[in-house]
Amino acid sequence: MSAPSLTSFSAYPIVQAPMAGGAANPRLATAVAAAGGLGFLAAGYKTPEAMYEEIRQLRDQSTHPFGVNLFMPQPRATDPSAVAVYAEQLAGEEAWYGTPLGDPEAGADDAYDAKVAILLEDPVPMVSFTFGCPSQKVLEAFRKAGTYTVVTATSVPEALAAQWAGADAVCVQGVEAGGHQGTHRDDPQLDNAGTGLLALLPQVREQVGLPLIAAGGLMRGGQIAAVLAAGADAAQLGTAFLVCPESGADPLHKRALTDPVFTRTELTRAFSGRPARTLVNRFVREHGPYAPPGYPQVHHLTAPLRKAAAAGGDPQGMALWAGQGHRLAREVSAGRLMELLIEELHAAREAGA
Repeated sequence: MSAPSLTSFSAYPIVQAPMAGGAANPRLATAVAAAGGLGFLAAGYKTPEAMYEEIRQLRDQSTHPFGVNLFMPQPRATDPSAVAVYAEQLAGEEAWYGTPLGDPEAGADDAYDAKVAILLEDPVPMVSFTFGCPSQKVLEAFRKAGTYTVVTATSVPEALAAQWAGADAVCVQGVEAGGHQGTHRDDPQLDNAGTGLLALLPQVREQVGLPLIAAGGLMRGGQIAAVLAAGADAAQLGTAFLVCPESGADPLHKRALTDPVFTRTELTRAFSGRPARTLVNRFVREHGPYAPPGYPQVHHLTAPLRKAAAAGGDPQGMALWAGQGHRLAREVSAGRLMELLIEELHAAREAGA
């Protein structure tokens, strides 16, 4: 059975990014799909049961196609002593927020096998993968189930690996993207060596024959037109949808995206042990230079601190994931944002023609 076309999933080539941590929820995905885009749910950090419940809710609200994103299991390559040293450094944060650090050994596979089993038993239209590439066996099983598969890649070799394994499409992520870099292998020697989207996209297009979804810093319809012209079949936006009322992001996080207090973004390991782009706040400045490579151990370690900071109304201790274009965020509904993006896309195409 041949896979459907990527462009058949939505009226417009606009994908709402699967932002883990609560931002991407059934309400946001429903609103995006109703306006002609492709909505996504994020299974990362959720239990298999919670993932299934969100899928059920989305199906109750919408008949449009949608996607679910999975995190790949991570290798056990972290030095426990380095994580322990980082935990000692965070002792002051424990005292400040009045909460103990989390257990760094709370799990490294994000219940991947259980989530795959659920999605194969009760298939969804699309499944994407981050932090690695599934096996040929898994991708073939999804193909037989009628599910379209997408693998996130941050380099040409990663995109080629996805094609070789049998993915239906590749999400090409530029270094401008907010949140985690979806690298297949976390190599500290490559920190800050990522490639910008408009430089990476044509390189992947020349060597990979699969449909491409472009992601990284996209906030306007003109940028969507640019990546489509550069070889993408669709554009994925995350930060642009983060401030919408339908988004499940914390209100402090939403306000911070356009708050002049936060002047720039940075790739940091401070919150999770993996490079992720966030607004630079006190936590990043004080702990980023010392955070070890150690995902998801560091993520589990800092989770209670981040939760306590949010509960206490302190954005200086939160992970404020944001793409480089965050200042272009528009506080409008997801449906209205889709209308604006579509208008800008059409205008850019007409100007180009």
